[in-house]
Amino acid sequence: MGEVVDANSTPVTPRPASVAPTPPISAPPSQFHSPSLSRSPLLTPDHIAPSKTPKNSTPRIRTPRFITPLGSPIRRALQLTRLDPEDAWLPITESRNGNAWYAAFHCLCSGIGFQALVLPVAFTVLGWAWGIITLTVAFAWQLYTLYLLVQLHENTETGVRYSRYLQIMSANFGEKKAKWLGLFPVLYLSIGTCVALNIIGGSTSKLFFQTVCGQSCTVKTPTPVEWYLVFACAAVLLSQLPNLNSIAGVSLIGSITAVMYCTIMWMVSVNKNRLPGISYKPVRGPKEVERLFEVLNALGIVAFAFRGHNLILEIQATMPSSEKHPSRVPMWRGAKAAYTVIAACIFPLAIGGFWAYGQRIPKNGGLQSAFYAYRRRDTSQFIMGLVSLLIIVNALSSFQIYAMPMFDELESIFTKRMKRPCQWWLRVVLRAFFGYGVFFLAVAIPSIGSVGGLVGGIALPVTLAYPCFMWLKMRKPRKYSRMWCLNWGLGIIGLILSVSLMAAGVYVIKENDNKFQWFKPK
Repeated sequence: MGEVVDANSTPVTPRPASVAPTPPISAPPSQFHSPSLSRSPLLTPDHIAPSKTPKNSTPRIRTPRFITPLGSPIRRALQLTRLDPEDAWLPITESRNGNAWYAAFHCLCSGIGFQALVLPVAFTVLGWAWGIITLTVAFAWQLYTLYLLVQLHENTETGVRYSRYLQIMSANFGEKKAKWLGLFPVLYLSIGTCVALNIIGGSTSKLFFQTVCGQSCTVKTPTPVEWYLVFACAAVLLSQLPNLNSIAGVSLIGSITAVMYCTIMWMVSVNKNRLPGISYKPVRGPKEVERLFEVLNALGIVAFAFRGHNLILEIQATMPSSEKHPSRVPMWRGAKAAYTVIAACIFPLAIGGFWAYGQRIPKNGGLQSAFYAYRRRDTSQFIMGLVSLLIIVNALSSFQIYAMPMFDELESIFTKRMKRPCQWWLRVVLRAFFGYGVFFLAVAIPSIGSVGGLVGGIALPVTLAYPCFMWLKMRKPRKYSRMWCLNWGLGIIGLILSVSLMAAGVYVIKENDNKFQWFKPK
């Protein structure tokens, strides 16, 4: 018994005071020192930025809460994005320090602009009731699909972060189907919108020069082609900003100018007396087929006013993301703020413009042409010049964000083959090539109104149909549930409308081909 007592009374070797007991590790050693999920785009490791710990809290050296044996899916996505050198070389994902403000600026700049000026043209065919109903339904529909895209940006099952629209289509439909279904509409949206912006910017530059110079001006006015070239040069010069985050200030300027000229145009138009003898009766063709295609073309114009979903994932890709702070939260907050402003602009613009000018709104140019044709005499020269200048600045700003996916695509071809980033001179050449190629197409196309329905039909599935099918594929809602029925119904209706609107747009262009003057811009 004595020996036993002696053995039990042997003192335990004391630990040094500075050494704390080692806690149980709940993650593999390879993950224990992995970067923390901070909001910093550089993903600073946890041991570099210690935080103050209260006295009664868990010791600092214990395993952080977010570390699990396998790591969270969003964490894996962030690590893949962080370590992929190609993403760090391309303009869309080169910088990931965006925030809700940047998202609001980009969404507002891409979601409002010259396309809203064509909305009263659709009212001349649809009339008051159907025009307002169509505009309201289209706005709610596209806002819902925008929400779906924001939620699908980070796949919580596979741990992949989809930074581009074509990437998420390839993941859902396969690479071949994605190229057939999505490549042409997405690229057409970028190129077609830039062409339309060049037309608007060039023609408005001519109006601005004539307004500032006055009727008694003896200076020779440049030709429309020369104005288009001036706008293209300015757009190419501004396009040298390196990545999507770097043009946040440009998008802010574009947003402010868009809100300003939309507000000025509808307020001045409504404040003045209505034109004498105007009519609000819908204009329809003599034949049944013509009336049907004109209505469908008007629906395409409404759809054209809400294009821009091909940029949502790209905008969200510029944000940092973490398990506690996923990028969908600030992205949706910025998108809601932007589309609240958009609704406050486009509804008064469409309704007030149609109320002021009725069936006298020109099909080519929309509210802008009507404003200059009917309000030039009773509106001050300063207001007319200011509106023109705001439209030009907005067109230059919007050109940058819509051209960015094309810049990204062109540079990705080089980086995939050469396995290194583009040199600065090659980036300048590629962006200049795109800018002046757009200029050539702008000179060839006669007007915005002639292709508005066709562009809207091509853009419609990207905006209204594909997000619904992708939600069904990735989230797999219960069969015959409310979300299952809603997304299947909206997706199928969107595809049917897209085919119908494209056919109507081609028909309208074909019927008016003898009225158009190709390669002769006005």
